[in-house]
Amino acid sequence: MYNAYDDFAWVYNRYWGQNFSSRVVSVFESLVTLPPQAHLLDVACGSGQFAHHMTEKGHQVTGIDGSEELLKFARENAPTAEFIHADARDFHLPAHYHAATSFYDSLNHLLSLEELKAVFGNVYRALLNGGWFLFDLNTADSYEKNWRGSFNIVQADHVIAIQSNYRAAEKMGIFEAVIFRLEDDGRWRRQDIQLTQKCYEIDEIVSALKEVGFHDLQTINAQETYQMDIGRTFFLGRKP
Repeated sequence: MYNAYDDFAWVYNRYWGQNFSSRVVSVFESLVTLPPQAHLLDVACGSGQFAHHMTEKGHQVTGIDGSEELLKFARENAPTAEFIHADARDFHLPAHYHAATSFYDSLNHLLSLEELKAVFGNVYRALLNGGWFLFDLNTADSYEKNWRGSFNIVQADHVIAIQSNYRAAEKMGIFEAVIFRLEDDGRWRRQDIQLTQKCYEIDEIVSALKEVGFHDLQTINAQETYQMDIGRTFFLGRKP
């Protein structure tokens, strides 16, 4: 879905993927009940840490991501899972899965409601009847609070300078990183990364899910319910 993550994949794998994935397992298990050895679809699976947790519990996981570099880490982190390099807006899988997930505001990278509906439709068609879809999105409170600043990571072999800002009028969050990494030949390599997210209203997401066919819809405030990030909302729907 998002090959802009290719150059950022090793940073994501090292500093972000495991931390969020370990926290979201308990969220998933509190909201979704799976049969033993269930088939689980993880859309925008990133570097595969959530897939690892689920395979450790005996489930059969298929992960989809648009970044081949992220999938290289995913295959290392969750060697018994299946991973497919595919765009979330344009994948086709048979109705085989008991549940589908998409975590860590991955779907905010889709910059139009039409793209989101395409993903929702692809997921819906891949679910068994009665299958659940759980995902999270950043909402306005998150962008207003968390996307207005900068921080640095300094290590002996890499330096990462990160800045984010939120363009409220456009409802766009811009994440920029400058990465300096010491290569094997002793030279420093610079990479410049820009990632973009779209802020959606909760009501329009719920409406899009209903339009695709999802029922039993719930929205869960992550901060109030799970003491997670401010402005993060979990969405849960079911294929009838």
